Amino acid sequence: MKAAFRPLTQAHALEIANEWKYDGIYSFYDMTADPEDYEGFVDADLRNKNDHYEVLENENLIGFFCVIREGASIEIGLGMRPDLCGKGKGRQFLEQILAFIERNYEFDKLIMNVASFNQRAIKVYHSCGFLDSELIKRSSNGGIYEFLTLIKKA
Repeated sequence: MKAAFRPLTQAHALEIANEWKYDGIYSFYDMTADPEDYEGFVDADLRNKNDHYEVLENENLIGFFCVIREGASIEIGLGMRPDLCGKGKGRQFLEQILAFIERNYEFDKLIMNVASFNQRAIKVYHSCGFLDSELIKRSSNGGIYEFLTLIKKA
């Protein structure tokens, strides 16, 4: 997989938010599952408070990520197209995103937050050098869920 990155277009933001549906427990990540997250993603003015990128392979949309600057740290949010999940592509997907961020941003550490049930993603994040930092409970999708914060030093 050779990924290309571009600023997230409104058309692709709407496609991701409205059409990407994940199977089983991963439906937690459907944009429509959380009205606040959905609104923040489809509204270009709200979305543009952070840097959002689309990930393309052969001009096809395969994912997205956002860079949220917090002082000298960067929090990363990301998503891969549902039909690509669980097929062993996550590590390469994340490695290419990390390489892009390292080329284009200055930071002292990278932060990721993931629902603690998502062992598939946690395994990928560990394989890319992220270490567990803390478990926190936070409001999401109409309930309170446990999230794992992971950190990778620059």
